[in-house]
Amino acid sequence: MTYPRWELTARASRDVLGRGLRVLGHAIRTEPRLFTVGAVGGSLFGLLAIANSYVIGAVIGHLVVPAYARHRVDPAALLAVAAVFLGLSVLRVATIFARRLGAGFMQFRLQARYRRAVTSRYLSLPPAWHQRHATGSLLSNANSDVEAAFVPIAPLPFAVGTIVMVVVAVIALFLTDWVLAMVGVTLFPALFGLNLVYSRRMSPRQTRAQQLRAKVSAVAHESFDGALVVKTMGREADESQRFGVFVAELRDALIAVGRLRGLFDPLMENLPSVGTLTVLLLGAWRLETGAISVAELVSVAFLFTVLAFPVRAIGWVVSELPRSVAGWDRVQAVLAADGDLTYGTAAPPGSGPAALTFDQVRFGYADGTDVLHDVSFAVAPGSTVALVGATGSGKSTIAALAVRLVDPAAGSVRVDGVELPELSAEALAATTALVPQIPFVFDDTVRGNVTLDRVGLDDDAVRAALGLAQADGFVGRLPEGLDTAVGERGTSLSGGQRQRLTLARALAGRPRLLVLDDATSAVDPRVEAAILAALRRRDAGASILVVAYRRATIALADQVVYLEQGRVAATGTHTELMGSAPGYRDLVTAYEQAEAERAAVDDEVAA
Repeated sequence: MTYPRWELTARASRDVLGRGLRVLGHAIRTEPRLFTVGAVGGSLFGLLAIANSYVIGAVIGHLVVPAYARHRVDPAALLAVAAVFLGLSVLRVATIFARRLGAGFMQFRLQARYRRAVTSRYLSLPPAWHQRHATGSLLSNANSDVEAAFVPIAPLPFAVGTIVMVVVAVIALFLTDWVLAMVGVTLFPALFGLNLVYSRRMSPRQTRAQQLRAKVSAVAHESFDGALVVKTMGREADESQRFGVFVAELRDALIAVGRLRGLFDPLMENLPSVGTLTVLLLGAWRLETGAISVAELVSVAFLFTVLAFPVRAIGWVVSELPRSVAGWDRVQAVLAADGDLTYGTAAPPGSGPAALTFDQVRFGYADGTDVLHDVSFAVAPGSTVALVGATGSGKSTIAALAVRLVDPAAGSVRVDGVELPELSAEALAATTALVPQIPFVFDDTVRGNVTLDRVGLDDDAVRAALGLAQADGFVGRLPEGLDTAVGERGTSLSGGQRQRLTLARALAGRPRLLVLDDATSAVDPRVEAAILAALRRRDAGASILVVAYRRATIALADQVVYLEQGRVAATGTHTELMGSAPGYRDLVTAYEQAEAERAAVDDEVAA
């Protein structure tokens, strides 16, 4: 027999109510003062509603009915009644304000707290973890999942007040008339039971919808991020169709949620009305027998009418618990994610350019494939070492290991003789800097992109870094110089300008070890040579590990490390390797021929 996906999930979600209540309990423990404000406001609102019911019953029974019999109304009594109702109204407004203020502040503070926690966790997790998760899903975790986790907070104080109201109302009903009280004793458990059934059936549907929201977000983000590729390849229709499949699934999931809500909402809306009608029928009979008075009948009937709306608040909380649990689980999956890089407390003992050592390093990804095998080499203080190898030989992985974006599976990476895991996070950041192959420029000014709000970086330091990166020329020609906004991802800059700007960002911190992962690939060869020459000067103060392809770049290095399939195949100067390593010679020659052909095509197009 084939079951819908949510029916299968329902078997594993019987405890959604308990789990949802635990989420609410955690929220209350986190923000106890705000919850107290909201809950006290909600409870007082409920008590005032009961008081209002009995005041109305007393007015009708002791003022309206006698006045109707006498055909005369006492003005003083009317003024007294008006004053009582006005006072009750003012108090109810104050309790509504307290309830909503407590609930609103509590909900928004919890959402802000967990958004910060999730984004902070993202920053602490290594790149390998991020590679396994789509960007759109990560955005969904930090936004819609956090929001969903605390959606029940908004009606929670109202629901707490309603529970207090129901307990006091049942006691008041028994004190008034036990027959009419039995209606309430029957009605309220029926409402709670209906809410419980609704919650259990809704849970898997809400979970499925929340998962699909994240998937739609991920596909949309990917489509927007790759818009240039999609449009230039003429794949708009196919991409729209791919997006439409997930949107249709989300639509169907939300329709399933809506259908269930459409079935249960009328039942929960009409049960209190049925209770009111039953009270009126039984009350008329009890009134005829003299068991109760008109005032008591009116009070009880009005009380059931008043209870009809607040009891729904419990339904609102319960109905949102499945969505809350789904969002909470997804948030906790991020906060509990492993893959942390733990740091020590040490700082490199040296000063000036740092020494970098790879000793028998092995590294593999989560699928078990090793990409580096027993890699050993050293970067002497103040020297420049070029990493050369074919695509997939492990150059970028070595660059990531050098600045400890990931840790090796075996072997060690040391700076000035200290293994990287022993360094404190602050010491590592101050000692090393990575300039990646694909530059990332923030939607900020030139100054903001270079400084990143780091303390101690004034305009002189910014200009010095721009000068070393050969970026001072084009920055000086910008309309507002350092204050020029460069747009999202640096859209107003060329590829080479973005690379030089990100290089200046790394240099501004004056690192002792600079790792360049093909960071000048979009820069003119003459500019690249000027950059490397400037970096080799003493005032740069850094050792350099550079992933290189161009012969001119490689020739400037003091030493070349040639990689083949994740192993160090040869080391030496460029001249030495050209004579002793055929694979190296063939690779560099192929790169050079490709550069020459590309230059010839460019010249032909320009002509």
